[in-house]
Amino acid sequence: MLQPAVPLNEVERLKSLQEANILYSPSEEEFDNITQLASFICKTPISLISLVGEHEQWFKSKYGTELCDAQRDISFCSHAILEPEQIMEIEDTRLDVRFADNPFVIAEKEPIIYYAGMPLKNHENMVLGTLCVIDTKPNKLDKKQRKALTALAKQVEILLELKRKNEYLKTIRKELNDHNDLLKNFAGVVSHDMKMPLANMIMTADILKAKFDDQLGYEGLNYLKNIKQSGLKLSGYINGILEHYESDKIAAAHAEEFDIHDLLEEIIDLLHITEDCEINLPEKNTTIETNRAALEQIFLNLIGNSLKYNDKSKIIIDLECSENLDYYYFSVKDNGIGIPKDKEEDIFKIFTTLSKNDRSGNIGNGIGLSTVKRLVGNLGGNLRMESEVGKSTCFSFSIKRK
Repeated sequence: MLQPAVPLNEVERLKSLQEANILYSPSEEEFDNITQLASFICKTPISLISLVGEHEQWFKSKYGTELCDAQRDISFCSHAILEPEQIMEIEDTRLDVRFADNPFVIAEKEPIIYYAGMPLKNHENMVLGTLCVIDTKPNKLDKKQRKALTALAKQVEILLELKRKNEYLKTIRKELNDHNDLLKNFAGVVSHDMKMPLANMIMTADILKAKFDDQLGYEGLNYLKNIKQSGLKLSGYINGILEHYESDKIAAAHAEEFDIHDLLEEIIDLLHITEDCEINLPEKNTTIETNRAALEQIFLNLIGNSLKYNDKSKIIIDLECSENLDYYYFSVKDNGIGIPKDKEEDIFKIFTTLSKNDRSGNIGNGIGLSTVKRLVGNLGGNLRMESEVGKSTCFSFSIKRK
């Protein structure tokens, strides 16, 4: 018996096999289907997907045998991987000097008399093992069988590559989730830590104005006004960040039953509307069962935007609600300033603004609509918008029923 030679690129080959993360992995139907098909096509009782490690070969898939592995120095596949581009076929192993006294060949029970193996390569052209068929009597593949075995080996390579890419994507996803969690924690800590100093700054500006109003003069009072406005704007920005990153927690709350009119009336009261405004509630007062806190946050943002970004003397907001067996559907339509077509995709991105002043002359922070989209997505729904500049904007969204 001749022991197999070691490939010239053995170090790199073993590294590739390790990185494939498939050695000693559980059996999988996709691979088992291929070994079964190979055995059927080649008319052999045994078929294996064999991965050649440093000291042993291990069978990712096996058909017709209970063996799980074998020593590398007596394996047939260790010889087959030395010729990566072609099938190694031994019609009668008893007549081949490499295998004549091999333990598998001279075994009394189910000896390996016939072997045909097609090497399996990865994306870097490194040979990881073989797809092989085995018989206990002399055999020979015809032209069609050889072509089929080669094609099946290619399918194994495709499965191995898909498995490698999936593992890579899982790793990237975990890293992104970890980074996202760190960002959430950082944003939460920083935002909470900044709220008190900001409140103190705003309050101090009011105290200074009250105590020294007659001494500061027009310019001094203007400075105080700017300080307070900047503080209020930054405070709103921080509250927006907290709402955005806490939206996942809000969406995870339990569903409860309530009617839509009660919810919307509470929201209208919270907004303390002072403008001339007509808000039309849904014609039907539907009783729904969903996450009340999340839906409240969505409506607060959308109705709030309809109030702020409106240049009409009278603000008109129409609210609609409907349902089917799977979803609740809602819409918020206003007669506001509208959104240009080229900005429709950008408005849902966090920190993106239209660079337009609202009704009070302020520019938004670009967080509200991003939070709305995040909440709607977490509730299993979709959000879309239709707008006409200078006339109206309508936000429609769905929520999956519990």
